[in-house]
Amino acid sequence: MAKTRLVIVGNGMAPGRMLEHLFEAAPEAFDVTIFNAEPRVNYDRIMLSPVLSGEKTYDSIVIHGDDWYARHGVTLHKGQRVTGIDRVARTVTSDAGVSAAYDTLVIATGSDPFIIPVPGRDLPGVRAYRDLDDVEAMLAAADRGGRAVVIGGGLLGLEAAAGLRARGMDVTVLHLTPTLMDRQLDPAAGYLLEKALTARGIEIRCGADTKAILGDTRVTGVELKDGTVIDASLVVMAVGIRPNTLLARAAGLEVNRGIVVDDGMVTSDPAILSLGECAEVGGRVYGLVAPLYDMARVAADRLTGGDAAFRHSEVPTKLKVTGCDLYSVGDFADGPDREEIVLRDAARGAYRRVVLKDNRIIGAVLYGDTADGAWFNDLLKKGVDVSGMRETLIFGQAFQGGGQMDPVAAVAALPDDTEICGCNGVCKGRVVAAITEKGLTSLDDVRAHTKASASCGSCTGLVENLMSATLGDAFNANAVKSMCGCTPLGHGEVRRLIKAKGLKSIPAVMQELEWSTSGGCAKCRPALNYYLVADWPGEYEDDGQSRFINERVHANIQKDGTYSVVPRMWGGLTSAQELRAIADVVEKFDIPTVKVTGGQRIDMLGVKKEDLPAVWADLGQAGFVSGHAYAKGLRTVKTCVGSQWCRFGTQDSTGLGVKLERFLWGSWTPAKVKLAVSGCPRNCAEATCKDVGIVCVDSGYEIHYAGAAGLDIKGTEVLGLVKTEEEAIEVTAALIQMYREQGYYLERIYKWARRVGYQVVREQILEDAGKRREYYDRFVLSQTFAQSDPWSERVSGKDKHEFKPLAALQPELV
Repeated sequence: MAKTRLVIVGNGMAPGRMLEHLFEAAPEAFDVTIFNAEPRVNYDRIMLSPVLSGEKTYDSIVIHGDDWYARHGVTLHKGQRVTGIDRVARTVTSDAGVSAAYDTLVIATGSDPFIIPVPGRDLPGVRAYRDLDDVEAMLAAADRGGRAVVIGGGLLGLEAAAGLRARGMDVTVLHLTPTLMDRQLDPAAGYLLEKALTARGIEIRCGADTKAILGDTRVTGVELKDGTVIDASLVVMAVGIRPNTLLARAAGLEVNRGIVVDDGMVTSDPAILSLGECAEVGGRVYGLVAPLYDMARVAADRLTGGDAAFRHSEVPTKLKVTGCDLYSVGDFADGPDREEIVLRDAARGAYRRVVLKDNRIIGAVLYGDTADGAWFNDLLKKGVDVSGMRETLIFGQAFQGGGQMDPVAAVAALPDDTEICGCNGVCKGRVVAAITEKGLTSLDDVRAHTKASASCGSCTGLVENLMSATLGDAFNANAVKSMCGCTPLGHGEVRRLIKAKGLKSIPAVMQELEWSTSGGCAKCRPALNYYLVADWPGEYEDDGQSRFINERVHANIQKDGTYSVVPRMWGGLTSAQELRAIADVVEKFDIPTVKVTGGQRIDMLGVKKEDLPAVWADLGQAGFVSGHAYAKGLRTVKTCVGSQWCRFGTQDSTGLGVKLERFLWGSWTPAKVKLAVSGCPRNCAEATCKDVGIVCVDSGYEIHYAGAAGLDIKGTEVLGLVKTEEEAIEVTAALIQMYREQGYYLERIYKWARRVGYQVVREQILEDAGKRREYYDRFVLSQTFAQSDPWSERVSGKDKHEFKPLAALQPELV
């Protein structure tokens, strides 16, 4: 059966979600071609503000990477704008001259930013705030410093202002009306918001009408109609958007404010659908993600023969500025037929206002404490008669029923169709079903399987409460939140903020992230030291005093206070010369025990601490370097004899093991890392219980990872098959780098992989060649600063006081 030729103009969040539904319902039914004016893949546009502020990166907001399109057979034309639609021939043509025929066309051209028509609007330095190019331009401006003027005190404008302020710019916000976000907030909440932003160092000027943007060759300032002039090196226009309807209008489709569609997202041409910000349905156009995702669901259903229909519903508004909690939904304008209930708590900076009509909620504004937003919205959507709870309504769900309910019990009491995540339209019932049916136990798992809290993240607390209600003691949110007693932040949050804020020393981390202790503790200092080493190669200087004793002295302390020393033997190979040198050292220093380890190395046990430098010196003269047997880093690459000696060996496993160990040694990782390479499926090197294992087969190299054979016993997961040694090395290095960048300190690979998801690892390391190469390149860069032998450094005198015995003091006799 021939596939339906589906052509999509635009590659934003709405068509991306539509394709997800489509591939789930009918994976083989469509031959999909996408034209995207932007030169990139589909990303989460509502996360641009966190990218601007430095809380996220572009990579972290990509929704569908190149591998996703390849896996679904989608032809994606990046950086190509469609210039014409021939509705008779049913073809579209791009500005690059590429034509594509369609059976069904979907127009998802989004919207364009509105630029106020004032003199100077075209000057360099004047930007809209619409896509990643705008963000990158603002980041470049922020690097140069100076003052930014943001015109528009709505959602986007305030998020831009907060992001630029976080990047170090002086920022002034100009807003035409008397209070901020006047379309979403009432004046009282607007006042509180202005107060909070001012406290953050952002200048707010309400009632400010822009007359002109000043400058000759680039922007130098903004002049207001009252004569005020504000210096500026950057001006950001964030005053609204307009549906992009040019293409549809030129094609003769019915267009009003947007491209007119029916409730099935079908335009005036039955062969053409439209969705997203460019579409007008029921006389409305939308700019928030929740209704756009609903359009995507309806469009996908219609394309697969269903009869789903789009229905308008009120969409809550939230501001993505850390620390400014606000929530508004519905209609909260004054009116003679309306009542309002207001709660003000000046001490806490909290404000609540619920607007009623005929004993039903029609609007709500919350500032400061927004935990009840979803509950108010649920009452609004369902038209619940609230007369019976009117006396306690404003206090929220926890105070209904005559007593105060804890947050977990409150979310447990919500009906299954209560919307938990507004960004992604996820209801309580879906989250609970995913938790119970798939055995999910972590927030990341729930995000991965349901998308709840995966976008702006403002519903994270609600999702965690729902997990607590569903899992009980099996869900311990605190266990993953707190890094140690010095901070309430979890490892993930600390890692993210180190990068976002550019923190490059332990004191800087503790100061900026508000550590509660002056110098940290034995839990957080080693972790911070690792994160800084991993994140800032070449910039951060390793702090040896923040390492545990074994890493500090580069040997393993034993129960009697002596140490053991393990020289590196590449891939498990040794020679007569090396064995002779080891024997000489053992005799010279009277080392009592010599043992072969499970990782095919020789361990010399019982070395006195003061003898360590001399032992290392002798071993160094024989060509040895440290085996890092004490390290949170690469330890050994175990091998079998492979095709050189074994009758069953299919590849040179020993040679590959040597190459891997020489390439990877010295790299610091969240926890110890052990590798193995087996020459055939008989697996004599036991590769299938290692952190990373390679099993050589006739067709190439099977990459395994996430095994364990210590406190936990776990077989590996299969990452995939590659054909050459070079590919095997690249995949291994990229995998380790991904682990280095995402793992929590002391978190083994198997725990990290389970946390982030095996499929995610597979997608980024095996299926996305570009991303794999990026990880690989970052690993190579890091290694240029890592591969120095700590033993030789100590022999040369570094921290030599560490190995001097304490002086023997004798009491003076009188």
